[in-house]
Amino acid sequence: MKKKIVLAVGALAALIVLAGALMWPREELLPASSPAAFAPSAHNIERGAYLAQAGGCMACHTARGGPAYAGGRALETPFGTLVAPNITPDRASGIGLWNADDFWRALHNGKSRDGRLLYPAFPYTSYTKVTRADSDALFAFLRSLAPQRRANAAHALRWPYNQQFALAAWRLLYFKPAVFVPADSRSAEWNRGAYLVEGLGHCGACHSSRNSLGASAAGLSGGAAATLGWYAPSLVSDTEAGVRGWEVEHIVQLLGTGVGPRASVSGPMAEVVQRSLQHLTPQDLGAMATYLKALPGAAQAAQEPAAPQPPQRQLVRAKRLYETHCIECHGSDGKGLPPHYPALAGNRAVLMENALNPIRMVLNGGFAPSTAGNPRPYGMPAYSHLMDDAQVADVLTYLRSSWGNRAGAVSAAQVNRYRSVPLD
Repeated sequence: MKKKIVLAVGALAALIVLAGALMWPREELLPASSPAAFAPSAHNIERGAYLAQAGGCMACHTARGGPAYAGGRALETPFGTLVAPNITPDRASGIGLWNADDFWRALHNGKSRDGRLLYPAFPYTSYTKVTRADSDALFAFLRSLAPQRRANAAHALRWPYNQQFALAAWRLLYFKPAVFVPADSRSAEWNRGAYLVEGLGHCGACHSSRNSLGASAAGLSGGAAATLGWYAPSLVSDTEAGVRGWEVEHIVQLLGTGVGPRASVSGPMAEVVQRSLQHLTPQDLGAMATYLKALPGAAQAAQEPAAPQPPQRQLVRAKRLYETHCIECHGSDGKGLPPHYPALAGNRAVLMENALNPIRMVLNGGFAPSTAGNPRPYGMPAYSHLMDDAQVADVLTYLRSSWGNRAGAVSAAQVNRYRSVPLD
């Protein structure tokens, strides 16, 4: 027993030494093209403001009701709570003492000004692809903001996730700095879309699965955000959110307004559209659409038999609920009135194997974002106070088995699991 303990302690010590060596490796710094690249010029500030919107920086770095970019928003993770820092140019609590190289190091290498390793809830695993020129413009914009004196709250992570040596080991396994390199075989539009989707837009932070240590899988094959209680559907699967067969203009409309002829967004994606995507130029949205359309499709699984039809008694019960609460907007034929009242017949969000999102929408309501292109969106009310778990399960099972839909039944236990999950 003593020998095993000694070996375990020795192995841990070796890991700590190794991690210590990895935490501060020598790094090549990609220099700015010139001091003019991050100077507080009107051009740099305007461009940086646009890039900050493309990257969705305000969403995480602004607490509800707090000053923009002054931090304080709590980000729940399976490992504990992280609190987004103040990135206004306040010298005491923000980035007022940082220079452009420090800022680049944070984006590209995931390291703070003092060399401390940053947690990948700040998506530097994607931001590492951001060019030095864009990093410098972002820095110029952030330095132009009014300083906000707001002290940064401490993270509340469990051991060993709160240790730098553990984070260093994680980085060794899952992170390698790499600036985006355009593909010579692709068009300029495709490359711009790839840069926005894979880099600055960090779409993979939500639209990919994560392993037990929180590392994202390659690709955009969908993933459940456990702490948010939503499922970010696969962008490569035609049965989830793949858009290979869509017209580019329909993708642009969905990304820029939150609603389109073939779909609408809700949940966390509504915030992405409202705070970020609606502010992008049609050219950039078109580039993203081009890239998304060109994503390789998911491997087609063998044809599975349709889910068995629910018991007739359940369908009769569920139909009454549908006629009471849903028929006025979605119609007796489930065709709705798109884009304001989405069709339920053939609706991919309704039919996905993972029923998490429709459960959340029936419980908590479904709301498209208010955008310049859709300033007065229609919304779906919450029914958590009107239906118990069994009733929600019944009506969802009815939706998933009517009008030609053939998806699996939803259970009351599944509904109960997400009834108490907070909206934010």
